[in-house]
Amino acid sequence: MMVLTVNYTAGYRMPRPVMLKEVLTPDLVMIDLEVDSKAELIDVMLDRLCSTGKVSGRDVAKADIWANEKRTATGMQHGIAIPHAKTDAVEGLLACVAVTRTPIEFGSVDHKPSQIFIMTLSPKDQAGPHMRFLSEIGRLLKNKKVRAQILGASTRAELLDVLTR
Repeated sequence: MMVLTVNYTAGYRMPRPVMLKEVLTPDLVMIDLEVDSKAELIDVMLDRLCSTGKVSGRDVAKADIWANEKRTATGMQHGIAIPHAKTDAVEGLLACVAVTRTPIEFGSVDHKPSQIFIMTLSPKDQAGPHMRFLSEIGRLLKNKKVRAQILGASTRAELLDVLTR
């Protein structure tokens, strides 16, 4: 009997995770955002991403975000929501962060409103960076202390520091 073995480590490197500090800049971080609804929040965050000049079609990106929202709620738990989409409107991963002044109903798993939001857009043909970024965000925001620091940040620079240290 012949046994075939594969050495996955020889010549193979795991892709490097997408780091928050590589995609977030001060202009992509919003604190004390005043919005009244999920729809308004998505519009404001999408406008912020469009302001980078890296979104080729706002309407396409918006339709993809809402299609994803209909497939699965992006409200997580602990006051966090991660509206995101894979879209043809971008060539690389984009992200922005918002902390709202008051919590917004976002269809969370724990049925509580959200106050910390991370929006991501990534190309349809690049699953790896999208999944690694979402995983990194999930790991970071699982920490209660980090969530408290995010909510307590009084400047965009302070919030960015909490997210990227």
